[in-house]
Amino acid sequence: QVQLVESGGGLVQPGGSLRLSCAASNSRFSFNIMGWYRQAPGKQRELVATISKHGNLEYAESVKGRFTISGDNARNTVYLQMNSLRPEDTAVYYCNAVVVLVRPIDYWGQGTQVIVSS
Repeated sequence: QVQLVESGGGLVQPGGSLRLSCAASNSRFSFNIMGWYRQAPGKQRELVATISKHGNLEYAESVKGRFTISGDNARNTVYLQMNSLRPEDTAVYYCNAVVVLVRPIDYWGQGTQVIVSS
């Protein structure tokens, strides 16, 4: 069973930085896409950033210029460097990985809490 394990969340002041990490275990294949989603209280889960195995990047408009996604495809790991954090970035951040075999299969981490507050 594939598991995604996130780390790096926490409490940070506005303007601060955090780096999230996600590592996949028990995977026999590399993922087509890895990325990060977030869910704030009372809101739907939304895309933050993704990276494909070919290096294609996608960012939510709200994080462009502040967040940077990177990954190591061979190790099935993905990172999210978050700078200039704002209170509205407060959410549970989830790692996501997609592998396309006969059909796309999604895997999710358990989530890591990020709180931006003074």
